Amino acid sequence: MELANNDTIPFVVKQGYNKKAFDILADYQNDSLARMNLFKVANRFYNMDDSFNYIKTVEFVLKNSLEAKDTLSLAKAYAYKGDYFGTRLISDSAFLNYYKSEKLYLIKNDLYNVARTRLNKANLQYAESDLLGSEKSVFNALRILKYQKANDLLYELYNLLGILYNDLEEYDKSIDYHTKALANATDDKIPSVYQSRATSLNNIGYVYQNLKNYQKAQEYYQEGLRQKNLKYDKPSLYAMLLDNLAYSRFRLREDDELPGLFLKSLKLRDSLKLTSGIVANKIHLSEYYSYKNDDAKAVQYAREALTSARNDKNFRNVLVALKQMGVVEPQNATLYSREYIHINDSLQKAERKMGEKFSRIEYETDVIKSENTDLVVQNRNLFYVFSILTLIGVFTFVFVSQRNKHRELMFKEQQQIANAEIYNLMISQQKTIEENRAKEKKRVARELHDGVLGKIFGVRMNLDTMNTAQDQHAIKSRLEYLAELKQIEQDIREISHDLNRENTELINNFVVILNNLIENQRKAFKTKLNFTLDKNIDWANVSNEVKINLYRMLQEALQNCNKYAKASLIAVDFKKESNPEHLKLCIADDGIGFNLKRAKKGIGLQNIAFRTKECKGKLEIKTKPGEGTQLIIEVPIENPNNQT
Repeated sequence: MELANNDTIPFVVKQGYNKKAFDILADYQNDSLARMNLFKVANRFYNMDDSFNYIKTVEFVLKNSLEAKDTLSLAKAYAYKGDYFGTRLISDSAFLNYYKSEKLYLIKNDLYNVARTRLNKANLQYAESDLLGSEKSVFNALRILKYQKANDLLYELYNLLGILYNDLEEYDKSIDYHTKALANATDDKIPSVYQSRATSLNNIGYVYQNLKNYQKAQEYYQEGLRQKNLKYDKPSLYAMLLDNLAYSRFRLREDDELPGLFLKSLKLRDSLKLTSGIVANKIHLSEYYSYKNDDAKAVQYAREALTSARNDKNFRNVLVALKQMGVVEPQNATLYSREYIHINDSLQKAERKMGEKFSRIEYETDVIKSENTDLVVQNRNLFYVFSILTLIGVFTFVFVSQRNKHRELMFKEQQQIANAEIYNLMISQQKTIEENRAKEKKRVARELHDGVLGKIFGVRMNLDTMNTAQDQHAIKSRLEYLAELKQIEQDIREISHDLNRENTELINNFVVILNNLIENQRKAFKTKLNFTLDKNIDWANVSNEVKINLYRMLQEALQNCNKYAKASLIAVDFKKESNPEHLKLCIADDGIGFNLKRAKKGIGLQNIAFRTKECKGKLEIKTKPGEGTQLIIEVPIENPNNQT
């Protein structure tokens, strides 16, 4: 981009760099910086007079601005499109894009650029001879700038008003507004390189020229030509001032530098290919030579002016050239007059149509905008209605769902209470069975002591008395006593087996209860539950009080998971630890966790802590919001036979 702006390198190379800059930016992310640089690329193409790549860049940034919903960039892109159509003399398309730009700048309250687009519209309207429409647009712009600091725009607006009133032959107003423009053309307000002061001096001189005050006009033209660096900063204006000065001197009959000044201006305009200026110059030369009675040159320059105007399709210049041809060729004046009237009528019709077209563009755009606004309001109202209905539906659904969920939770709580009662009943029954079993053991002990041991003692005494006898009767008696000993041995074995089987059943009963609790949890809730039970745990050595408390703590923890955790996985793990020997119950979930400082006051956690303390154990809770929860309960293993 920097190379594309370097005037020391060839034009084609600069153009190539600018194309490369566009290709790079086209692949960039569509952000505000990329769009800003794309506008810079467009400006360089505009200054290079490369209209094809200029409009290509503008269309690209316009599309990106629409995608990004960037109102300011969109307004700027429409203004750039207006410039494109304006330079190609497609006034209606230019006006439409300026109008779109103006409306978007109004939305963003960018008053400077609103005034700028109105000035652009005014210039278009002036170019199409819609003088009243142009005047209206200028005053609309001035109203916007009433409280704005914008000397450059004020200068252009006052200058355009001066030109408008000159064309409307309201010369006093024209001089007034040109004077206001001149007051804003100081170097501290507008850079001197724009030669705004020289422009205003030329325009004031031109008004005085129309007033036939050629002496006053000459003074302003001479002052304009004295502006520093005019010939280099703005050669087209320099050529215009030379031509106008020459014409004023011609009208004053000051021929000293004539036709030299005319020819100097013409040569410069010819080198710059300023067709309108060339036509004006040649008409002035035709007038000059006509005055000097050099009819050949007068006709020559008039014809050249007419040919240039026709080739340029500038019908305003064609009319001026036809008027001069009628003067220098009076024998063909009727022919030229007829053509003049025909073209003038056509121009007036075209200008009237264009003025109407500008008004229609504004009206139709406003109608479309109004319809779009109505549609937006209608869609918004429909959206609100559907949103309210949706919210009512969602609220009803949530209410019903929550009510059903509450009922389900109440049912599950009641079920858990029933399970707890069943468990308590089982524990109570088990305790009764154990008490009865203890009584039975005492009874068995008595039987062993009084019955089996008595028999053994009697058999032993009888065997002692027969120890010395060797007859057949003694041998038979000993065999009978041995058989009786075998029977006693069998009785003892059966009693032992019964006791062992009862002990195993006692152990397995608690494991079954735990499994039932886990299965009920799995059936009642969708949460995945992993349950592991260390086979090395000798439940016979765990007291019933500890078992009850462990069961209750597990039941409470599962209930908390169901109510609050919103977990997808719960893990329950019973382990036996040594050194010292104790049981470790770990309950973990991957739920939402909680703030431990706040939740410590909850009844559930207080109950778990109380039961852990009752079992002389330790409780550890690990949790953070969003990181799940882990409960670790450790209780010592105490042989119930050692408890009093």
